[in-house]
This record gives sequence, C-alpha cells and structure tokens, in this order.
Amino acid sequence: MHPNPIYRTAEHAQNAGFARDRGFGTLAINGENGPLLAHIPFLLNDEATSLDLHLVRSNSIARALTTPQPAVIAVSGPDSYISPDWYGVTDQVPTWNYIAVHLRGKLELLPQDTMRDMLDRQSGHFEALLDPKPRWKTAKMTPEVLDRMMRQIVPCRMTVTAIDGTWKMNQNKPDDVRLRAADHVAAYGQGSEVALLAGLMRTPPKA
Repeated sequence: MHPNPIYRTAEHAQNAGFARDRGFGTLAINGENGPLLAHIPFLLNDEATSLDLHLVRSNSIARALTTPQPAVIAVSGPDSYISPDWYGVTDQVPTWNYIAVHLRGKLELLPQDTMRDMLDRQSGHFEALLDPKPRWKTAKMTPEVLDRMMRQIVPCRMTVTAIDGTWKMNQNKPDDVRLRAADHVAAYGQGSEVALLAGLMRTPPKA
C-alpha cells in the first residue's frame, strides 16, 4: 500500500466491494525459499470476512498448506503512467496512478468434499455477470469427467482479517490540475483500463 494517507481514504466497504467485483488477484504466502505466488479467482462473502478459492493440487501453495498459513491477496485495478506535462503546471514529476486492494488473513485447506459446492458457487457468481444465457453448472458435465477433474483441484478458504486499499488518483493536486490529467489519461493513457481510470480520477475518494 502507498504510505501517503491521502491515497488511502477509501472506506472499508469500497475496498471490499472493489475486491469482490474483481474476483481475481495474486495470492501470496511465505515459502521455505521465498514468497510463493498464484493467480486465482476468488469469491468474497457479503461480510468480507472470508473468501473461497481453489488451487491446482500440484500448486506449490496447495502443497504448503499442511497447516493454515498467513496469506495476502493483491487485487489490481486500472492503472496508467502520468506525464508531468499533463498537469499544465510547472515543476512536476512523472508518476503512476492505480488502484490496488490487499486482503490479508489465514489460508487453509477445506475438506475435498466441499469442492463441488465451491465450484458451483464460484461459477454461478461469474456466470451471472455474462450476457443473458443459461448458466453453466457442474451438472452439465459427465459425472466421471467431473470427478476426475475435481480430484486435480483443492478447495481453500481464507479468513480475512484486514482489507487495505490504495486509490492513487492525483488527490494531492488541485482539482483543475487533476481533471486535466484525467482528460489526458482518457486520450493517451498507458496502462490498463485507462478509460475507467480517467473516470475515477474525476471523482476520487475524498480525504
């Protein structure tokens, strides 16, 4: 998280909602020889107190979960390089605007017989976001094929103890300067989801 508190004014519900809507992040735990990372979809509950995810059985994190482990999931949002010329004022330096939310807690394996329910809940969440169509469900699969595939993945749950967010949107600049930068991000931004970032820069979280 960025240390400047001006970029960390988003309320808990906003940070949790952002992570829940994204539903994808980078999971990290401490390994014997350094950090272990995995890129995973997850399902955060309504209270933002726990989240469910699954890992390939051979994943190094899954193999390390012989006991519950401290973990963090970093959820990234839109981002872009910001040229100092875009501000329209002198003596500025380049920076990068972005959104990131970190979820911290304790990660543990769940019983294998919970895997199908988790898969149905996860797929149901994401299927509901698609264009209207019949939702995919595990029941559509041949039972033998489904059983074989589910043996290759393991269900996990992280009890969430902290959620922190950085919403770096040039809140440290006067409104007119920030809005000029937002217009340039919309037109020339270099990063991901620059149109979304530009819109958020126009109405950043208030200090």
